[in-house]
Amino acid sequence: MSKILVIDDEAYMGWIIDKAFANTGHHVYSVVAGKEGIEKIEKESYDLVFLDLRLPDIDGMDVLEKVKVIQQDLPVIIITAHGSIDTAIESMKRGAFDYITKPFDIDEMLLQAQRALELTKLKGEVNYLRTQVKLGTEEVNFKSNNIRMNEVYDIVNQIAATTATVLITGESGTGKEVIGRSIHKISDRANGPFVAVNCGAIPENLLESELFGHEKGAFTGAVQRKLGRFELANGGTIFLDEIGEMSLAMQVKLLRVLQERELQRVGGSTNISIDVRIIAATNRDLLKSIQEGSFREDLYYRLNVVPIELPSLRDRKEDIPLLVEEFIKKYDTKGRIKGVTNGAMELMLKYKWPGNIRELQNVIERIVLLSRHEYIDESSLPKELIDDRKEETSSIVNFPENGINLEEVEKELIMKALQLSKGNQTRAAELLSITRSALIYRMQKYDIK
Repeated sequence: MSKILVIDDEAYMGWIIDKAFANTGHHVYSVVAGKEGIEKIEKESYDLVFLDLRLPDIDGMDVLEKVKVIQQDLPVIIITAHGSIDTAIESMKRGAFDYITKPFDIDEMLLQAQRALELTKLKGEVNYLRTQVKLGTEEVNFKSNNIRMNEVYDIVNQIAATTATVLITGESGTGKEVIGRSIHKISDRANGPFVAVNCGAIPENLLESELFGHEKGAFTGAVQRKLGRFELANGGTIFLDEIGEMSLAMQVKLLRVLQERELQRVGGSTNISIDVRIIAATNRDLLKSIQEGSFREDLYYRLNVVPIELPSLRDRKEDIPLLVEEFIKKYDTKGRIKGVTNGAMELMLKYKWPGNIRELQNVIERIVLLSRHEYIDESSLPKELIDDRKEETSSIVNFPENGINLEEVEKELIMKALQLSKGNQTRAAELLSITRSALIYRMQKYDIK
């Protein structure tokens, strides 16, 4: 649905245009003065403006110029009397989309309006794709101190140049879209669009149209053809986030597109070939969803050609200092922040980060915006980090009442912590409330393998 504004001193003109657009799904608003029209455009977003050049309070040309300053791409159709065509032509030189003369033919007016709205839509899609391509060149960071993440990066480098479908799994906030963008950026499709779709955020009754597009008249409100995300991603990559939220009915339609590499727009009958690489992502256990009957097994195996599982931030805490540094560089554009104190970093290393990297990123952004200090210290951190408490290390081992040998106790603590963490050094260090490097030093000291 589009919003159309009529600026004409004759109130019946707004009424006529409103009636002409009845049952199209578009909303028509009208004002009878130029200044009032400018104020509306300043406060709200419109898709098309009909503008009479003769207004009681301000010249229509002045209104046109102000509209173009407020919203440069907003199409304006000039309404003029037959004897003022030269003025109308001059308005087109100043940025008007087209003009109609009074009295005008309703069908001709609707045709001009449709062309203007299609232009607006096309510009929006182009800007969207430019934004996606730009985003595809950011946030690629192949530095990690974590073995599992380095294995992920190895897979990314190996499969980027192929056309293989990828399924990225992991908790919310672990960076699934960043990995998807990384694959696209270093692939042969890097110059093509990267189109991301959150399947869980789009209502089920709109998802098919969003993915595959629709033809004019396909349903109420479909006043023009719309290209879907798959067509917009042609020659590039489509990233289907939260694929586990998709309904079974939509899964069937997606499966057909994956198998045939062609689609039909909603309301259409023509098969449209597509050249798109598919990267899907989910925080769900899809194998469990298959058992529960909420996800199709055949679609799962179509998507799971190259599986990539991302660890949670609590399982890669050795990367927290790296990530903190990166986020400080990103948000502290003036270079005010000189670093992080040991106390603040210790608290960040101890915290469980349920929101994963996204939570850490938000915390650092908030600190950079609000902090007046050169160093991020404990007072800079949000309350949840300071209040978070780990298990007491005394619960790991029972101390004897007499004859304590501190080195033996320390060695036993380390061995118990490693046993409880199943050999995960980062987790063991958390249980002991020491850094991972300190744990490794003590393991070497006591010859613990």
